[in-house]
Amino acid sequence: MKVSIGSRVVEGPWGGGNLFVRNLSKYLIDNGHKVIYDLSEPDIDLIVLTDPRSRKESTSTYNHEEIEKYKKHVKENTIVVQRVNECDERKGTKNINQFYLKASNVADHVIFVSSWLEGIYLGLGMDNEKTSVILSGSDEQIFNDYGLADFDKSKKIKILTHHWSSNRNKGFDIYEFINKLIDTKKWKDRLEFTYIGNTSDEYDLNNTKLIKPLAGKELSNEIKKHHIYVTASINEPSGNHHIEAAQCGLPILYIESGGIPEYCKGFGLGFTDDFEKKLELMIDNYEQYRAQMKDYPFNSKIMCKDYLGLFTDLIENNNYETGRPNTLFKLIYLTKQKFIKIARDQLYFKIKKIIGNILRKVIRKNG
Repeated sequence: MKVSIGSRVVEGPWGGGNLFVRNLSKYLIDNGHKVIYDLSEPDIDLIVLTDPRSRKESTSTYNHEEIEKYKKHVKENTIVVQRVNECDERKGTKNINQFYLKASNVADHVIFVSSWLEGIYLGLGMDNEKTSVILSGSDEQIFNDYGLADFDKSKKIKILTHHWSSNRNKGFDIYEFINKLIDTKKWKDRLEFTYIGNTSDEYDLNNTKLIKPLAGKELSNEIKKHHIYVTASINEPSGNHHIEAAQCGLPILYIESGGIPEYCKGFGLGFTDDFEKKLELMIDNYEQYRAQMKDYPFNSKIMCKDYLGLFTDLIENNNYETGRPNTLFKLIYLTKQKFIKIARDQLYFKIKKIIGNILRKVIRKNG
């Protein structure tokens, strides 16, 4: 099958949506399918809508309106699958839920990254006959427990978290609390806390080891230097951060919020307002919790297998009767999409070159 995924792939550190596109693309290609990232070809079997919003910082290459035009002018019976991993509850926005709900009208099927997130949209009136949940996962070739640090209770306990976003809802209230714990007599000789990713000067993290965003094996190697992972991300639909850590063998201290418990229950301890108590409990029974991580069930291979199975079923059961599109409109539309693709690619590589030149100058300047 030929699949169009509505996002360009970004190399290096980026958000979880980009990792999803990379993992799914590789899996589909490895299994003999063709993957493109635009709507410039006339024979697309299935379209994956990843983000219907038009934002400068988004990697999205088209939205639901472009898909409607493609189906109208090029190929009516192309299957459309929308993946939803966003909601207003996550960052306190006010228009995402209704916008995503409207965008779903173009979709034959909608996939959610957690049952918690699915429940929000079903509550808004989305048709439950066309929804399902596929939990996310990370690349087990990169995120695994080979080389995980040994645990010695007599030495400092190394706690870690990592996020791409610096939004406060990512859990910075708890991360600041951990930072303060390190100042106390009880914990100063027992605890070490590392934060990897983007942060802000407004957060009090003076006792925290801060590391710039990492990706791939660099990130995996850093995770495995630690003993316990913490995620305090509020109303997180899914998130990749705790999955990567769990696949690396770290037991998870996770906030009881959003979709995170669906990924972490049975593989650590959940907390609400009792973080310090749960931290002590995990340290006292660390070997027990670490042993559980051997059975962690989520990874990108399982996730992608579920996606491909769904895609195959949708295409095999596609009985949509298609008419013949207007040849002129079809030609105009595809030509326009090819020009958009060329312009987007040129802009992307131009920006990439500029950033590369800046980084090289910084490296030379700092020896």
